[in-house]
Amino acid sequence: MMMKRRAFLAAACLPFLIMGGVQAQQPTTLTIAYPSPGGLGYFGVYNAIGEGYFEAENIKIQTQSVNGSGQVLQALLAGQAQLGHPGPGPLLNARKNGGDLVYIFNYFTRSQFNLVVPEESEFQSPTDLKGKVIGVGTSDGAEVAFVRSIFDSVGMKEGDDYTFITVGEGGMAVAGFMQKSIDAYASDTAGVATLNLRGVKLRTLTPPEFQSYFGNGYVVTREYLEENKDTLERFGRALVKGIKFGLDPANKDKTLEHAKMGNPQQLEDMKYADALMDVYYSLTTPLNAEKGFGYNNPAAWDKWQATLVSSGDMDKPLPDLTQAYSNEFIEVWNAE
Repeated sequence: MMMKRRAFLAAACLPFLIMGGVQAQQPTTLTIAYPSPGGLGYFGVYNAIGEGYFEAENIKIQTQSVNGSGQVLQALLAGQAQLGHPGPGPLLNARKNGGDLVYIFNYFTRSQFNLVVPEESEFQSPTDLKGKVIGVGTSDGAEVAFVRSIFDSVGMKEGDDYTFITVGEGGMAVAGFMQKSIDAYASDTAGVATLNLRGVKLRTLTPPEFQSYFGNGYVVTREYLEENKDTLERFGRALVKGIKFGLDPANKDKTLEHAKMGNPQQLEDMKYADALMDVYYSLTTPLNAEKGFGYNNPAAWDKWQATLVSSGDMDKPLPDLTQAYSNEFIEVWNAE
């Protein structure tokens, strides 16, 4: 009788033991390589961490900052990160050189780069910069390819008509302008905000047709994509929730607080952080709202590649451009 009772108790406890095993399952750890330290720009991820969206998907996120898109792609190919956040220009060049990398989530849907000059300068258009020096944050950053394409559109070639010089991010560009070592700057969104905050009022020389170029997004190797589809579904689902949370004006204070996880220094000046957050809201709002968050527009990729080829950043188009990006998960990520 006692043995029967023990057997009954063991059977009764079995479902709870199984459930406990599921609940105790170790979370999937994902390392994301970002091209620069930032919490505000990557608010979708930090909201998803802070609001528990990744935890609900049994994912643990680790972030690391490197120096530019080139190093992001190196980290992915070396297996040092599962996801990266490079620009489309460096990605296409990496694919040209044999790196099988796939852009799976279009995060910055609009151009985050600009060609800028001090407001008091005499320069009014890109052609006015013939023979001048253009400062850039990093030598292989996405902003370099972007600004080079602007000059190419007006028939100006690097080396012959203008020169790039690496001066560093934001504050270093301030020094470059003050010391007259640069005449213009290839800036990202944060760089423009930093320069304005430090008293360097700017004029944008970016032609209107270049404003629609999308920027950095989430990238994986094809091997990782093929072997970890469930993980990427869970990652993207949480990310979309984090972006939506941030785009709700009622959640701005919480979004700013969560962003401190990525870069607390960015939020030391809350007036600056609040204004910069508004810019990032615009950058991450989908251009194709009906397609959902993360959608890759094939026409936009065609435009990027054509620009890179015409500027000399790529010697010829890729054999199959559609291999550079994927919309495989868009419907799942946006199902809610």
